[in-house]
Amino acid sequence: MCGIVGMVGHGPVNQEIYDALLLLQHRGQDSTGIATAEPSGVFHMHKVKGQVREGFRTRDMRALLGTIGLGHVRYATKGTASSEEEAQPFYVNAPYGLVLVHNGNLTNTRELTDELFHMDRRHLNTSSDTELLVNVLATELQATLTGEDGLPAGGVRKGELDPAQVFQAVSRVHERVEGSYAAISLIAGHGLLAFRDPFGIRPLILGVRADEHGRDEWVVASESLVLDNAGFDVVRDIAPGEAVFIQLDGTLWAQQCAETTQLAPCSFEYVYLARPDTVMNGIAVYEARLRMGERLADTIAKYTPREAIDVVMPIPDSSRPAAMEVARKLGIEYREGFYKNRYVGRTFIMPGQAVRKKSVRQKLNAMPSEFAGKNVLLIDDSIVRGTTSREIIQMARDAGARSVTFASAAPPVRFPHVYGINMPSRQELVAYNRTIPEIAKELGCDYLVYQEVDDLKAAILEGSDITDLDMSCFDGRYVTGTVSEEYLAWVEGSQES
Repeated sequence: MCGIVGMVGHGPVNQEIYDALLLLQHRGQDSTGIATAEPSGVFHMHKVKGQVREGFRTRDMRALLGTIGLGHVRYATKGTASSEEEAQPFYVNAPYGLVLVHNGNLTNTRELTDELFHMDRRHLNTSSDTELLVNVLATELQATLTGEDGLPAGGVRKGELDPAQVFQAVSRVHERVEGSYAAISLIAGHGLLAFRDPFGIRPLILGVRADEHGRDEWVVASESLVLDNAGFDVVRDIAPGEAVFIQLDGTLWAQQCAETTQLAPCSFEYVYLARPDTVMNGIAVYEARLRMGERLADTIAKYTPREAIDVVMPIPDSSRPAAMEVARKLGIEYREGFYKNRYVGRTFIMPGQAVRKKSVRQKLNAMPSEFAGKNVLLIDDSIVRGTTSREIIQMARDAGARSVTFASAAPPVRFPHVYGINMPSRQELVAYNRTIPEIAKELGCDYLVYQEVDDLKAAILEGSDITDLDMSCFDGRYVTGTVSEEYLAWVEGSQES
């Protein structure tokens, strides 16, 4: 999971890209980067480990010249979180010069790495799948420019880059690449390209506004809140398999570039990853989380004695809508027992298990006045490794809780997530090969309740035309159809300690 944004304007875009990345910071805290381009085609880039506010100084921003640009916040799922070389954007110098950012996870990296070296004669300097993606795009764009598409050969054509050539290159990318990818690329001297995988697993939304002279300015981003904040009108979500190409003068071209498509967005976006004030694929994240709470309340009532709960408390912040709805439906008092230190990052996306565990108590403080002598029901958005949940339950007990019931607005995470969330190993998952009573014992709570798989799907999709979701970490069904048991074993075996 990462956050990406791209802008095409008629004035400097550096500050607005920076502001957008601040809004997307919840999607990744390992590293950040911005690249801009002048009309002449000259790129300017700055990328660094850490968070946005720490990574850019005034001198860095002044150097990011240009009316077109893109930005990225990284949460490592491929490659090495500690490597500054693997921070995005990635750059290749031909054809024209390409800079690319990517949110997602490619699942045929072994095959692509071999092809790029032996067939495309391209050198890779990192283990990042984003470097793979930009090189595949560069290879296929070069092929459309040199006659390998069946048109007259004889070197790179003269004149302006034809949008049809760009879209043909993206079509070839879709044919070669497997997995999830929402990508934004700058093509030096020509414009901005954005495209989405044929299953639409990772989000990408398009917006437009008029400048003071009535000229169109464009933005593409991971979440709609970027558009809202900067005064852009939502045009639409970029469709699965679709590409949009925006030229430097603001002219937009769009084309479906995949032969077969199926919208199956990642359910974990709605459970945890996205901010609640975002709308993704036409579904309001906040409303979906309220519906999760409504359905979870029924399951809690079914499996937990009413007398075992005096108060309902959220684990701030992403579980708050679900917790409020649980309390309302069960008719139980809602209280805020944990105070959150907002200067500590989200523990789920912090690199390394030891860092996650240490940061839980730095991030949350339990207020004894809310816990003392009470039977508390704690609501969290999900339980992945169990490290955070175990610490929180112990904090509630230390603060004086008589008993602790723990409920998850998501089902048990029993399977690896290979489409861009750092859940690569089944052995890391607290629910793997354990029954719910066994998980409760592992976490140290008196009662444990999970959302049902069908209830989560219904809560997200209610009122939507979408018929499918990627719920692979909950049900083991990988929507792309290309994830084998051999691949899962390879991923687990290749993970760094």
